[in-house]
Amino acid sequence: MRHRISRILLKAAGTTAALALACQATIAQEAKELKVGLMATLSGPAAVYGEHMRDGFMLAVNQSNGALGGVPTNVLVVDDKLDPDYAVEQATKLIEQNGIDVLVGVNFSRVMLAVHDPVVRSKTPFIGTHSGPAPIAGRNCNRYFFSTASQDDQVHETMGRYASLKGYQQVVTIAPDYEAARDAVAAFRRHFKGQIAREIFPKLGDTDFSDEFEQIAELEPDAIFAYMPGGMGVELVSQFHTSGLKGIVPFLSSRTINAVTLPYTSEMAEGLFSATLWAPNLDNPANKRFVREFGRTYGYAPSVYAAQGYDAAKLIHFSLELTGGVKEKEALLSAISAAPFESVRGDFRFNSNQFPIQDFYLVEGVRRTSKLYEMEAVARVFDDVGDAFSGSCRI
Repeated sequence: MRHRISRILLKAAGTTAALALACQATIAQEAKELKVGLMATLSGPAAVYGEHMRDGFMLAVNQSNGALGGVPTNVLVVDDKLDPDYAVEQATKLIEQNGIDVLVGVNFSRVMLAVHDPVVRSKTPFIGTHSGPAPIAGRNCNRYFFSTASQDDQVHETMGRYASLKGYQQVVTIAPDYEAARDAVAAFRRHFKGQIAREIFPKLGDTDFSDEFEQIAELEPDAIFAYMPGGMGVELVSQFHTSGLKGIVPFLSSRTINAVTLPYTSEMAEGLFSATLWAPNLDNPANKRFVREFGRTYGYAPSVYAAQGYDAAKLIHFSLELTGGVKEKEALLSAISAAPFESVRGDFRFNSNQFPIQDFYLVEGVRRTSKLYEMEAVARVFDDVGDAFSGSCRI
């Protein structure tokens, strides 16, 4: 009888041990899951920018069979609604309730300025994919924040440098009357060696630019520089096309003509210039694969917003490969800084403020087929350049 009881006790002990091992294995397996919070503007008129960024990020996740760096990846997508207060609430929920390992995204500066400090104070690694306000690149930089985008001023500076290289002496600038647009004009002036013939600031939301084009015609400048995002930009390009100025006054822009607006401007954008850090015709293997598979997967052409989202996922992927799948914060931060990252833009490395050192290009609207228009890189304006605020960063 005692032998039978002993056998029963031994069997029970073995079952308990097996259950304990199974629980430990489950906990270990759960600990291996990477939780990524992806924040983007996904509602309202600006939703298209967030959709491009989200789709680019998810393409890279899917290319990795749902496991960035070999770690099963759970992406929690949230809409910030272009509302800074709501975005902070959602970021806090992702960190405190969902236990994310990394936060990725943010399309617009006013949202970024709201969520940046709470996120980095929580010591959550944060990879920005488009917005790069000056304070975050400079005096408020933080070791927990990296960017796969650029500092906001750099595309405007690129067009200012191009205008100087072309020898333009008189330029008219046109941008909506709000702070970020005025900052864009100031950034253009930083690298433009000529004179600003006039700064024109139509009211935000205006869509009739007939008076503005009359002023430009009277001034007869060497070129126009336009910062006019979204629907205002579409209307500006359309009215420039019929103003009688196209072909006479060069049209230079930033964040006005891109893959998001080209379906609406199409042939009206042909021959007009913009500045960017990425274009679909950049000649490197990573970019060729990205452009091919993005179009095949989603049925539309990628934009710079999609490219930046894709690069963010690839950065995480290569970082986790470097750590051997370890997602502990300090290991991950070190790996992000040092990962052999294959960017779709080619040359890419992090500056001291953890924003990219990269190239910037002049791009032109071109017709590929009867229905397809793309922005084609036609010149490299800056080679391996960092932003103007990195010197103020003390990481």
